[in-house]
Amino acid sequence: MALTDIFIRTVKPTGKPSGDKYADGEGMYLLVKVPGKYWRFDYRFGGKRKTLALGVYPDVSLADARTKREAARKSLAVDEKDPGQVKIDNRQAKAVTAANTFEVVAGIWLEKTAASRATSTQEKITNWMKKDVFPFIGKKPVSDIKSIDVLETVRKMETRGVLDSAHRVKQLCGQVLRYCVATGLIERDVTADLKGALSVASKKNYAAITEPRQVGVLMRAIFSYSGYPYAVAALKLAPLVFVRPGELRSAEWVEIDLGTAEWRIPGEKMKMRNDHLVPLSTQAVEILRNLQAITGHGKYVFPSIRDEKRCMSENTITGALRGMGFSKQVMTGHGFRAMARTIMDEVLNERVDLIEHQLAHAVKDPNGRAYNRTAHLPARREMMQRWSDYLDKLRIGADAIQLREVGA
Repeated sequence: MALTDIFIRTVKPTGKPSGDKYADGEGMYLLVKVPGKYWRFDYRFGGKRKTLALGVYPDVSLADARTKREAARKSLAVDEKDPGQVKIDNRQAKAVTAANTFEVVAGIWLEKTAASRATSTQEKITNWMKKDVFPFIGKKPVSDIKSIDVLETVRKMETRGVLDSAHRVKQLCGQVLRYCVATGLIERDVTADLKGALSVASKKNYAAITEPRQVGVLMRAIFSYSGYPYAVAALKLAPLVFVRPGELRSAEWVEIDLGTAEWRIPGEKMKMRNDHLVPLSTQAVEILRNLQAITGHGKYVFPSIRDEKRCMSENTITGALRGMGFSKQVMTGHGFRAMARTIMDEVLNERVDLIEHQLAHAVKDPNGRAYNRTAHLPARREMMQRWSDYLDKLRIGADAIQLREVGA
């Protein structure tokens, strides 16, 4: 006879150690013991008698237990699967799903791919994840993430006006999800559905001062700037070496040989992934020698003010320029590269291939091969010294040679 809700609610244990069983039919019964009331389903699979736990009353009602019984019977009759094993598999799948949240998997991906990017880039994308992604989808299992989840996350960045960063973060989320596809956690990368969903930022060049007399004003402001010694030294060195801001702030003492006046930047820190050699002028060597007495005991030439185990913040030089009165429309940390490129070509008449090589742009030899880092080193060393000397002349007020007019 089938069980009733009233009976189940009122029945009491008799005290038997094994408990009392009350059948509901088709293999399901209520097991009543001193601790509580338990739903069970007896069945045979592979010639063996087995029992499946269906839950505890009252959390699982009579109707709920019967639904679970029918699902188990279907698994046996239609799917020819052991419902007990199905339950174990489902439990394990849920555990895997719960463990593989976006934050967990993204952390694994960041660690596995760290060697392929510069330290400064690794820090930047890690900070993007921690600040702009994890608070919104970090706790979601990757299998539950939909395209709208990623879109709503990056649109928060779009609303703040950081369009380039929003697009970059969308790409990063896609890279993480493609890693999930490769490792069997999900079937597809849902960010593929977001093409055209974000606004497109207009392409802008980095602001830079390229007029010699104004460069003199900039250099005098730099040498008058007072602040942390790390920031002052970085600011003075930036125009002399004109490397990318991330390459400058992540410079390590092990890369610099003051004896030979060379800075050898490993390829993993470079945008083009090739090793790069920067000949150091006497002015650059002097700046670094003075700084070595302060930071030479650590890893980074320009350590973070808050944590010497990390390199200087990407906002340090930008903040210093703003503090000196140079707005982002006038000069940026990246602008030292355009400043050098323009004046060295149009004023100092330096060889364009040497300038491009020193900028770590892709330069090919006559046979179409990329030059190695030591190519034309003597000529580049002389060029870098002439550039530093020229900046000194502008700073102390010597006559500046004007840019050539187009067509002159």
